[in-house]
Amino acid sequence: MKRFLLTAATALALTSPAFAQDEVAGDTVLATVNGEAITVGHLIAMRQMLPAEYQTLPDEVLFDGMLEQLIQQQILAEAAEENDLSREMQLGLENERRAFLAAMFMDDVAMAELTEEEIQAEYDALYGSAEPEVEYNAAHILLETEEEAQAMIDELADGADFAELAAENSIGPSGPNGGALGWFSAGMMVPEFEQAVFELEPGEVSTPVQTQFGWHVVLLNETREQPLPTLEDVAAELEESIRRARVDARLQELTDAAEIERSEVEVDPSVIRDEALITE
Repeated sequence: MKRFLLTAATALALTSPAFAQDEVAGDTVLATVNGEAITVGHLIAMRQMLPAEYQTLPDEVLFDGMLEQLIQQQILAEAAEENDLSREMQLGLENERRAFLAAMFMDDVAMAELTEEEIQAEYDALYGSAEPEVEYNAAHILLETEEEAQAMIDELADGADFAELAAENSIGPSGPNGGALGWFSAGMMVPEFEQAVFELEPGEVSTPVQTQFGWHVVLLNETREQPLPTLEDVAAELEESIRRARVDARLQELTDAAEIERSEVEVDPSVIRDEALITE
């Protein structure tokens, strides 16, 4: 349905609807096809299902395009029914009906009104006892051997400048920048490197640290705490999480109450590609 709408809509002239707004109701008939009415309500329901890219079209284009599309669909649907629906069509209709009703039901459950108390409770559950995330600012000198790494540490102990040593000796991409790695938090570096950083105090240099990339000499410059997000910062994410949870809970409730019997029959999964089974 949706794939043909844009062509039909944009091909029509931008004319205004023939009804004054205060005279229109959901059951206002816009056209009839062999006695079957197409109403304002049909257009409203159709617009709700449009992809986002169509929603930005002018109302005049959508109105005319959707009306023309519904007229064409009615003509084609009647033609299909006159020839008796094939098994393939019947199965497709059953799937479409099931999917449509399920989607509408889930939407109703998810989009029920949210209260400020619910959002606050979700925030408290996620962040109420959370600790601020620690971020680390570090630099390193990457070398090929442990002996080279220890030599760098010895030079630093004698007063050498870390950034200069990194620029002159590091084989890593950060070398020309004095070995600076910027700010990072847990999970952003390889485990061996992270563990070495976590054990340092600001201003300290590590012992040689081996990773898959080679041997590192690590300098921890400073640490800071990333403040927890405010309720306003994450309100949209919290609302989405609550709505998903509502749907999941309602689905589980209905599933628990449903009588579901799975047939004990062995079927090769490749059967889903055998279209001949529904076109015979």
